[in-house]
Amino acid sequence: MGQRVSRTDFEWVYDDQPHTWRRQEMVKKYPQIKKLFGPDPKFKYIVSAMVLTQIVMLYVMQNQSWPMIVLVAYCFGGVINHSLMLANHEISHNMAFGYARPLANRYFGMWCNLPIGVPMSVSFKKYHNLHHRHLADDDLDPDVPTLLEAKLFCTTFGKFIWVCLQPFFYGLRPLFVNPLPVTKLEMINTAVQLTFNALVVLVFGWRMMAYLLIGSVLAMGLHPVAGHFIAEHYMFAKGFETYSYYGPLNWITFNVGYHNEHHDFPAIPGSRLPELKKIAPEYYETMPQHTSWVRVLYDFITDPAVGPYARIKRKSLDKPKPPATTKSIGLINESWQPEVEQKKR
Repeated sequence: MGQRVSRTDFEWVYDDQPHTWRRQEMVKKYPQIKKLFGPDPKFKYIVSAMVLTQIVMLYVMQNQSWPMIVLVAYCFGGVINHSLMLANHEISHNMAFGYARPLANRYFGMWCNLPIGVPMSVSFKKYHNLHHRHLADDDLDPDVPTLLEAKLFCTTFGKFIWVCLQPFFYGLRPLFVNPLPVTKLEMINTAVQLTFNALVVLVFGWRMMAYLLIGSVLAMGLHPVAGHFIAEHYMFAKGFETYSYYGPLNWITFNVGYHNEHHDFPAIPGSRLPELKKIAPEYYETMPQHTSWVRVLYDFITDPAVGPYARIKRKSLDKPKPPATTKSIGLINESWQPEVEQKKR
């Protein structure tokens, strides 16, 4: 369990991310891809049903023992909460109401956020857009582990601990890598979430608040659905920085496994990403891909060639940081998309 990783540095590259040129090439070759842009009309109803399911579970679980609460939180509640986090991922790309109604998306994200227990919807959008625009950027991409993480968690046992603590690293890393000013919408998100949490405690008791929080934390750590965090961008094949997974867990994660497809076209909702792959299979079938998120977790922990260092990074040379305003953040990765949606209307 003390075996050290073989890498001692990140994989530094000096070219632009591949998704930019591939997107341009694919749209030119397959213009019908543009028909896939825009929100999935069923998405908001599916997400609302999941939120209501968790609220019903508060009533069902309120008199259960602590072992049962933790077990159900891991096996059921946490899975729903993780799926809601990935619904917020979809919402960060305005896939609930489209790019023409950004505020409707933000407020719907707050509704989707409620069972998770921690206000994250608005903040996630702010930082996730930087991840898309500046993929693997040393200063701007909050998804890449810090040098301190890579140095501290460099053994088999260390990587196991890192995976278990992943929700904390994932949630707090942006505040250290590239902190942005708190916005009014983030304060509203926090107020709404704290009000809901207070109501949960008042009506169902502290144990049910714990049920929600325990599920959220456990399902982001050593859990099958959390395998996507590592599967998406950790370098399991040299030179490749984004990987897709086409297995059954996509059914409960809004197809986040179609990750190359998603980075190529963030304007396409998860439900239509399989269709994108069918339109242009030659762009995806030849790339390395994962077949199991559980295997990803196992390999990450046990393989000395993989660890927090196994990420492609780019230097921020001659690239000024974008202004930290709500308007500029909202336009990241969207400048070429609203035009398409307006034509639809």
